[in-house]
Amino acid sequence: MNPVVVVTLEVNGTRQQVEVEPRTLLADVLREKFSAKGTHLGCEHGVCGACTVAAQAAGHRVETVESLAEPDGSLNELQGAFQKHHGLQCGFCTPGILMSLTALFRTTQHPSEDQIREFIQGHICRCTGYQQMIEAALEVSEHAGDVSEHAGSAR
Repeated sequence: MNPVVVVTLEVNGTRQQVEVEPRTLLADVLREKFSAKGTHLGCEHGVCGACTVAAQAAGHRVETVESLAEPDGSLNELQGAFQKHHGLQCGFCTPGILMSLTALFRTTQHPSEDQIREFIQGHICRCTGYQQMIEAALEVSEHAGDVSEHAGSAR
């Protein structure tokens, strides 16, 4: 019998508790236990951070791409800009890039193109070549009013 640990964390604004084996990946918990299917594993070698062990997240706040939608389920401004500028194709990298850009917009209301590029440089996209994503983020940056209007917030 494998030992289990109880992990309590806040996922998209809701306190959650789950029993997991100590080596269970946070991404697996988010996908399998909390239906956060936008969470993907990246490199699967421990370099990108997507495979953080769930027990390490205990007591922390975790936000996933599912938290970005408006209360009525519609896309937020950043997601809408991605759609408008065709900033996604296969969609595998999109959730991570949206979350990184959301973090950027929360701290920098009008980020420059260089800041946007720097903030997403750790993501690998094999489909878009990044330019459409940059254009989408720049549109949001140019029209930025109150950061909370387009940054998304965990609900």
